[in-house]
Amino acid sequence: QVLLVESGGGVVQAGGSLRLSCAASGLTFSNNPMGWFRQAPGKEREFVAAIGWNWNGIITAYSDSVKGRFTISRDNVKNTVYLQMNSLKPEDTAVYYCAARIAMYGSASREARMYDYWGQGTQVTVSS
Repeated sequence: QVLLVESGGGVVQAGGSLRLSCAASGLTFSNNPMGWFRQAPGKEREFVAAIGWNWNGIITAYSDSVKGRFTISRDNVKNTVYLQMNSLKPEDTAVYYCAARIAMYGSASREARMYDYWGQGTQVTVSS
């Protein structure tokens, strides 16, 4: 059974930082692409960041709204993927979800439909 458990959410002032963690179990993990998505109230779930592979090795992808502020990384020993979020803005407020793809050495997809497993989400609230 695959289980993804997010942690690290909370309330932070604008300009502050948070680091989200997603602990995975039931997966090989080291060769599974991972992603972060978020959903704000009244809005659709949107892509935030992903880590995967292309022909040249491991790659990362970011949405334009978080590029330069957020960093995705992974620790294959701890079976954990992280999302370091800096310079947070009120518009970053959302429930953040971790997701995993089955496809071994797959791409860092921006499409939610490409992900096979999802965590329960963690709330991030950025106050102005």
